[in-house]
Parts: sequence; structure tokens; C-alpha cells
Amino acid sequence: MNRHVSDTLLGVKDIEQQPKRRGMRFTLNGALWSLQALFGFFFAGSGFGKVLLYDGALYAAAPRAVAWYAAVPQPLIVFIGVCEVLGGVGVILPAMARVKPKVTPLAAAGLTLTMILAAGFHIIRDEYALVPANLLLGGVSAFVMVGRWKLRPIAPAILSTSRALMSFAVLGAVVLLTFVPTWYTMTNVPF
Repeated sequence: MNRHVSDTLLGVKDIEQQPKRRGMRFTLNGALWSLQALFGFFFAGSGFGKVLLYDGALYAAAPRAVAWYAAVPQPLIVFIGVCEVLGGVGVILPAMARVKPKVTPLAAAGLTLTMILAAGFHIIRDEYALVPANLLLGGVSAFVMVGRWKLRPIAPAILSTSRALMSFAVLGAVVLLTFVPTWYTMTNVPF
């Protein structure tokens, strides 16, 4: 507590207790939510781009934009994309809705494993420039996994109308901010 000393009319010092100021403060829970939102949107968008490669024409053109696509079969790229989309959504929604919130650290674990495997793949192909991004994404996913599993778990609760509406709003934001631009770019912009 902060103390404030003032003189009264009689010359007696009066000590007042002032409450602590509430401002922006860094908390582990706040950091976890920020990372969940940021990286959840990132993985959902990145994964959706890979899911769109189910189209043979897009898959044929994709190696001009991303060289490693040529070394991976089309079904595997689409599978990786589905895993990233589900992982990105799974990092956010179960915790937000508080319905099965233990899915959130499991989704983060899946994304961590995906990034470890991607780093190994790029090392084998001598694509060392791509490895730091894989390690960063995997490290953040691992941090979210540990944070939501052990450090700041989210307790399950009955789904309320407000949390359901907020979850639908987040799903809408994922679609509008990641899926639509990714779809438009991949279908209208030549590689």
C-alpha cells in the first residue's frame, strides 16, 4: 500500500492509506490468453491454406510458392492442414467456452508435436532457414500446453449463453480474418 503523509491544521501528521492503483499488469493468465488467441488464429489460417491444397490445380501450383510442398504427397499436406486448423481452434475455444477445457493443452501438445516434426523434416532437407520458425511456434505451443495443463488450468463449467455467443463470435472471426483472406489469396493471386 502507498502511504501519503499530510499536515493537518494542528500540525499533526496524518497518514492516509491509499489503495493500490489498478493499471495494466502482466499476469500469466493474460499472457496465456494472448498467446492462445494469436497463435490459434495463426495455426488456423496456416492450416486452412494447406487444406485448400486438396484442389489438384492449387497443389500443382503450390511448389512455386513453397518449395517443400513438392516433397510431400498431397494427402499428407491436407492432413497437416486439418491438424493445424483443429489445433488452432482447439487452443482457443474449449478454454473460452469452458466446455472440456482439457482439450486446450492437448491441442497445444498436438501443435508442438507438429512443429517438432516439421523442424526435423526441414533439417533433413537442409532447409535450415525454416527451422527457427518451427522452433518458435513449437515453443509457444509447448508453453501454452504447460500453462493450461499445470500452471493456470481452466476449470470446466456449464456452457452459458454468453460464452456460447462469444465462442461463435470467435469462430466467425477465425473465418473472416484467416479463412476468407487465405482462400481469396490462394484462388485469385497467381503463385
